[in-house]
Amino acid sequence: MDEHLVALEKRMQQLQEAIRQALTQHDSAQVKLLGEELARTRGAWNVLCGLSDVPDTAQPEVRPQPPLAVAEPNQGVPVRDQVHQALALLTVPASPKLLSQVHQAFFSSPLNTARLTTLRRDEERSFRSAPYGRAYYICPALTSDLLSPARGLLALSTWPLEQRLVGPLTQRVHFLTSALRLADAAEHLAGETGMPQPVKQLLLHYSRNIHGDTPRGPLDLDALRRAAAAELELHADDDADTRAEAAQRAREQLGDVEQIFGNILRDTARLRRTS
Repeated sequence: MDEHLVALEKRMQQLQEAIRQALTQHDSAQVKLLGEELARTRGAWNVLCGLSDVPDTAQPEVRPQPPLAVAEPNQGVPVRDQVHQALALLTVPASPKLLSQVHQAFFSSPLNTARLTTLRRDEERSFRSAPYGRAYYICPALTSDLLSPARGLLALSTWPLEQRLVGPLTQRVHFLTSALRLADAAEHLAGETGMPQPVKQLLLHYSRNIHGDTPRGPLDLDALRRAAAAELELHADDDADTRAEAAQRAREQLGDVEQIFGNILRDTARLRRTS
C-alpha cells in the first residue's frame, strides 16, 4: 500500500504542475481534463488512507470522483484519454484487447483499438519535438533483456521504469496484480449500483485463470483476491529483482527518449544482461 500512496502522491504533483502549465497557455479543455484526473487521484489517495469520507479541503470546488471506477458513460472521450483511464485503473502494462475490455466494463464506452498503433507513434513524435510537454505519454512497456519495446503492451510514461519493464515472470505478475485492482474496482461499483454484467464477465475470466476452473455459484471477489494474492507472493520478489536490475541498466545506458519509448536496438549486445 505504501508504494501505491507514493505513486499517487507523485501523480498529484505532476497533475498540479500540468494544470499550472495549461492555465498559462489558456487551454481550458486540458485544464478540465487534468482537474478531473486530479480529483480522481486525490480520491484514490483518500481511500488508501482511510479518508474516503473526509471532504477534500485542498480544492473544495472539485468533487472527487469514484477513485477506481467510473459508472457513467464516457462517450466522446479521446482515445488517448481512454487508454490513460484504463491503464491508471490497472496500474500495469496491458494489451490493446485488455484495455478495451477494461474500458468497456468500467467506463461504459468502447475503445477503438485500431487507433492505438498510430497513437503510440504520435506520442513518441510529440515527446521528441517537445520533451515532457504533456502531463503523461502513452508508451510501450520495455523488455527486461534488450530494453526494447515489448510487443503489444502499453504503459504510462509517468510510471517508474521498474513498473514499465517486463521480464519472464512479469506477464503472470501483471495478470494477478490487475485481478486485484479490478476486484477492488468491481466491489466499489457493486456497492453503488450493482455490478454491471461486463465487469462480472471480465472478473470471471480472471477467476477461471487463477482457480483453474469455472467457479460455481456467484462471483466471490474475496476468494478471487485471496487466490491472486497467494500466487502473487510466489512470483513477486523474483520478478521485482529482474525488473530492478533491468531498470538500473536502462538508466545507465539509455537517454530520456529511449527510457520511455525503448531502445532501437542499434547495439543489442551492449544492453543484454551480463552473465
